[in-house]
Amino acid sequence: MPVDPPATHRRWLRPAALAAAALTAWTAAPATAAPLPPDTARPALCSRIDTLEVPGAEHQKASCLTELTTAGTVASGHTDPADWAGLTPEGLATPRGVSGIQIDGYFPDSSTTNTNHGWNHDAQFVIRLPDRWNGGLVVSGAPGLREQYANDRAFGDWAVAGGYAFAATDKGATSAAFHRDGRTPGDALAEGNHRVTQLTRAARQVVARRYHRPPTRTLAMGLSNGGYLVRWQLENHPELYDGGVDWEGTLWRTEGPNLLTFLPPALRHYPAYAAEGAGAEQAHRAMTDAGFPAGSEFLWPFHHQYYWDLTQRVYREELDPVFDGATEAGTPFCTPGTPACDADYVYADRPKEVRNAVAKIALTGRIGKPLISFHGTYDVLLPISRSSDVYARLVKREGRGHLHRYYRVEAGTHVDSLADAFPGRVRPLVPCHRSAAAALERWLDHGVRPPSSRTLKPPSGADPAKLLTYCPLNG
Repeated sequence: MPVDPPATHRRWLRPAALAAAALTAWTAAPATAAPLPPDTARPALCSRIDTLEVPGAEHQKASCLTELTTAGTVASGHTDPADWAGLTPEGLATPRGVSGIQIDGYFPDSSTTNTNHGWNHDAQFVIRLPDRWNGGLVVSGAPGLREQYANDRAFGDWAVAGGYAFAATDKGATSAAFHRDGRTPGDALAEGNHRVTQLTRAARQVVARRYHRPPTRTLAMGLSNGGYLVRWQLENHPELYDGGVDWEGTLWRTEGPNLLTFLPPALRHYPAYAAEGAGAEQAHRAMTDAGFPAGSEFLWPFHHQYYWDLTQRVYREELDPVFDGATEAGTPFCTPGTPACDADYVYADRPKEVRNAVAKIALTGRIGKPLISFHGTYDVLLPISRSSDVYARLVKREGRGHLHRYYRVEAGTHVDSLADAFPGRVRPLVPCHRSAAAALERWLDHGVRPPSSRTLKPPSGADPAKLLTYCPLNG
């Protein structure tokens, strides 16, 4: 299947939808990264920088930096804060004192949604090579519809501060207009899998050239759509990785569940629930039946305004563009009963071509390397009972349970910034990533298996500051 086709046939997205996209966790504000500045580090630290060529790249720029974490890359223009906006808690500590080389560039691609550095070119990547290297490489794909810097705060800083080389890709198409890419439905999403594989192979060679030996450990990491990419890589290219950490990965299954099975009921029933009228109780029951957990109701208004509607429409357009005819990505916040309203979308009733599109990205559970997954029980964008719970069962069904650990984090939700908005009611997940990564390292290096899969309850009486660093996997 071609991954770099012309996109001239795809329809244009309405300006209102693009404005809404800037507010969601699936897309970031328009990139503001300026043209890359001159190097800022001492030349002696990067004496071999000119020899570092990224295999297959159409364009690259290598920079010698005194600071590879966001403590320095924000000011130096080697990251884009808009790309990670809303993903992490405000109080998350930023490590410092990591010098090294950063390579920015892009692979050949025909789409142009990523405007970072004025390149107007998709398939952009970043590779960071710390001077003090621990022998490992972390590879990731962007969450949602964001760009290559989206993981910098969530775990990119952690990776380079710990000595890992770090590589990330924009997946080949960004923004709420991502569905314009590709020749046929599903192509744009499938391209993301190809781009992670492509970057992993290239980054491994760059690492070997920089440090005179290949990485001893290659880990796939990602959150949300990036977590999905981790699962897909370990299912389809386990030879490239030693293991992975999956942070609330998206689940795509041909027969469901998937986004298109649980988001339409939310769009259909939430307004009746919010109206608090005679049908509110029935609407609430319909919401919980669709997978949105009781107890998470305080998160529903925000998700209805910013997440559910846009996410349903743009992903449905990618996989089922016929549903709304000549309209692109539906009608925002349409009333059920109006023509081609996404609130009325019923995945099970759609033609086989829609399932064929989903089949391009479907997961099986047949992982080939160790994987640690975690997911918040209050995730009301990707409800845990319709996503990671299901994936854990798939892994067991395929006889790969010995390679998997799965932790359900009580009161965690989809983006950690909501822990700031609802202190004491939402638990940040970033410390669970740190615990999962450490457990994976022990598993790979010493054969110490992580604690058995379980639900992690928040410590009683813990203050918010402690929750930013505390997530034991045996709790």
